[in-house]
Formats: sequence, structure tokens, C-alpha cells
Amino acid sequence: MIRIVTALATAALVTLAVAGPASAQNNTLGGAIIGGGVGAIIGGAATNSAGGAVAGGVIGAAAGAALGSQMEPRRRGYYWHNGRCWQRRGDGNYYRVSRDRC
Repeated sequence: MIRIVTALATAALVTLAVAGPASAQNNTLGGAIIGGGVGAIIGGAATNSAGGAVAGGVIGAAAGAALGSQMEPRRRGYYWHNGRCWQRRGDGNYYRVSRDRC
């Protein structure tokens, strides 16, 4: 059973590595893929069963999709979130900027 979970986790990680550009194009899809993969790994490791991996994958995918859709990318590195315009700077932090930029 551990070999099956390990094989599934490895396949999920390989899929995530290949799906990198897709997450940049669609944050909801990228969040669901990454969240599902991480959730499946954690769920399988925590319960030592395939059922736990499946449940973790489903929960992780739902949470990842919800979080991934929160920030909508706009032109030139700006993001729209909660009715405000934000810019991600080189230090990795987000700063609020004028709405005209979005």
C-alpha cells in the first residue's frame, strides 16, 4: 500500500512539474492542481491509506482552487483583489496601488 501511495505521489509531483505554465495562465486551475497534489500526499501520509489520500486530494484541490482564484492577474504585474489594485514587487510582497493601474 505504501508503494502505491508513493507511486501516486511521485506521479503527482511529475504532473505538477509539467503543469507549471498552466498555473501561470489560470490561477484557479493551478491552485487546484497544486492543492490536490499536496493534499493527497499529506492525506496519504497522515492516514496510511488510499482513502485518506483521495480525501486529502479532494479537500486540497477545493482549497487550492478557492485560493488560486482570489487574486486575478492584470497587465504588467498588477493584481485585482477585494476591490483594490495590488502590485507584486521584487521582494515578493504585494503593495496597494492606484486603481488606474489595473
